[in-house]
Amino acid sequence: MHEMAIAEGIVDVALDTLKANEGTIIHAIQVQIGALSGVEPEALYFCFDAVTRGTPAEGAILELETIPMKGRCLECHQTFSMEQYRHVCPHCESFAVEELQGRELRVASIDMD
Repeated sequence: MHEMAIAEGIVDVALDTLKANEGTIIHAIQVQIGALSGVEPEALYFCFDAVTRGTPAEGAILELETIPMKGRCLECHQTFSMEQYRHVCPHCESFAVEELQGRELRVASIDMD
């Protein structure tokens, strides 16, 4: 379950940020997750609760924002939403498609005191 390692990384970032800002408690962590990042949200919530026990982040809310997949055709230069693993331009049917978003995994913000 790679969600445990992801949860640990999220909490490490939050705790480092808390310390750097001389905070005492983390209330919420907002994380952006691309649709094709391979992260299972329910597993991440479970792991997050386990990883935060006994830390200043215990009881914090994990807020997940899903970033949809978008691509750009390298032939007709159109930008479009992509369906899962279908990397075909809906405008010209080219397979020369560049992924613009959808694989993100980043801490967007941290609410703390």
